[in-house]
Amino acid sequence: MPPTRTVRSPVARYTRARARLRAGARRVRVSALPIVQCAAAAGLAWWVAGDLVGHTRPFFAPIAAVISLGVSLGSRLRRVAELVLGVSLGVLVGDLLIARIGSGPWQIAAVVALAMTAAVFADGATLLVAQAASSAVLVATLLPPGQAGGFDRCVDALIGGLLGLAVAAALPADPVGPVRRQARALLDELSAVLAGGADALRGRDPAVALAALHRARASQPVIDELRSALRAGREVTSVSPLRRRRRRVLGKFAELAERSDYAMRNTRVLIRRIYTLLTDLAERTADPAADDATGARLDGLADTLGQLTCAVERFTAELGREGDRSCVREPLLHVLRHAGDGSGDPDTSEVVAAAQLRSIVLDLLQATGLSRADALAAMRATRP
Repeated sequence: MPPTRTVRSPVARYTRARARLRAGARRVRVSALPIVQCAAAAGLAWWVAGDLVGHTRPFFAPIAAVISLGVSLGSRLRRVAELVLGVSLGVLVGDLLIARIGSGPWQIAAVVALAMTAAVFADGATLLVAQAASSAVLVATLLPPGQAGGFDRCVDALIGGLLGLAVAAALPADPVGPVRRQARALLDELSAVLAGGADALRGRDPAVALAALHRARASQPVIDELRSALRAGREVTSVSPLRRRRRRVLGKFAELAERSDYAMRNTRVLIRRIYTLLTDLAERTADPAADDATGARLDGLADTLGQLTCAVERFTAELGREGDRSCVREPLLHVLRHAGDGSGDPDTSEVVAAAQLRSIVLDLLQATGLSRADALAAMRATRP
């Protein structure tokens, strides 16, 4: 039988089309400033290199301007240096060889191979190697054999790269917005993992704990994206005088990123302990009185995790509206007041989980701006 085709109604097709249009418009809004930066830098680079400096066909200038900016932020200063060096290597190799061996398939292959070899030997950065190869190809295909101008093309690349940086400084992106969004995403992941651990304890379900553990282990890309956003934000504040005053805010987010990373690592250990505890509980056959005592302790740990989840969610909300992070400290300390003191057999998973929970609270207290000494002092004050 031929496969059946799903026939969508006109209303469903219209709804799907509207959703795609809204998603496309949202992507354009997010990338509007980088697009304007690239367009302005490309036009300025062509005008400066062609009309002001007087170079003929300065195609390397707008190319360098666009590459130095890109559609995303991050490492622009290094990118410009790699770009200029890559163009210089490609042009040098292309001018030296094409003028003597002519242009053709095997000549282009030889020029690209030599240019890439020189770039790998010099630095090995991806942009440098790629730009050296593409510059060599442009020289080999667009310029007649024996034509000079290699130095002019290196100057064009430098003009484009510097104008890209100038446009980024004059039309700077928000250095804090992407960092805040990534920080909230990381805290959202942390609260979701903690909530999963609490649900596993209440339901005595190792599978739920294992799913939370997998989610915690898969959180590293979120942490990496936060650090990348921080690097891009620092670069914006270093290039643009208009954004320099935001350095202090970025410093606070840098501390938050570091401590949230530690908190997520400790949460992975905590969830792994919960998974071990629930697995052992499901496999062993103990007397009813012991099971009742264990169940009470598990319910208490689940309630504590639930309180910690609410505290992390409060933290996320404060980040969203540039709130006062210090107001999160009391909910975090409240978690410790209602948690166990970690006393008992140090080899039991319950005691280890309680100790790990204190480590998570310590990390989050430091993420609010407290020093380690002040955070420890506040934690000690919660003990009876």
